[in-house]
Amino acid sequence: MFIILFLNKRICLNILCKLNVFVYFCGVMRDKRRLIIEQMDAKLQPFAHLKNAINPTRGWIHSIRTSLNMTLAQLGKRLSMTQQGAKKIEERETEGGITINTLKEVAAAMDMQLVYGFVPRDGSLDALINKRAKALATEIIASTHHNMVLENQAVYGNNLTDPIAKMARNLAQEVPKGLWD
Repeated sequence: MFIILFLNKRICLNILCKLNVFVYFCGVMRDKRRLIIEQMDAKLQPFAHLKNAINPTRGWIHSIRTSLNMTLAQLGKRLSMTQQGAKKIEERETEGGITINTLKEVAAAMDMQLVYGFVPRDGSLDALINKRAKALATEIIASTHHNMVLENQAVYGNNLTDPIAKMARNLAQEVPKGLWD
């Protein structure tokens, strides 16, 4: 406001127009980010029920192969490798050292399709963002509050719930890159 008092009318209008464009642009970017989050949540939704799935102890390849009553030699032949090569693949899967491409090849050899994805632990990307926003807001407000108490300048008293909630809402709405630091 005080800038307007010291500038001429044309400059003020120019600044206000640029500011409105910036505010509009930020709103558009926020709406775009919200749309991206909603679309990704919709893509992840079919996987949500799998978050409690338990991987077989000896790995999916071994479990499915033995369920199909397929021998290691038969799997190896389908993969154009030896029985020992197929066994090594099963071992790499249980150790976590297998590649996605190898999993795709094994799936195709067993007439299956590999499907993989990420499942948010809290059920959705929105929940994940809100959880992180609240944690960051708590950290920022608590730190600021502590410093202000030390300087006898405390603003919120002992109730930090409202400012934390407000900052968390703002952070969740903006989803700044710094949210994940």
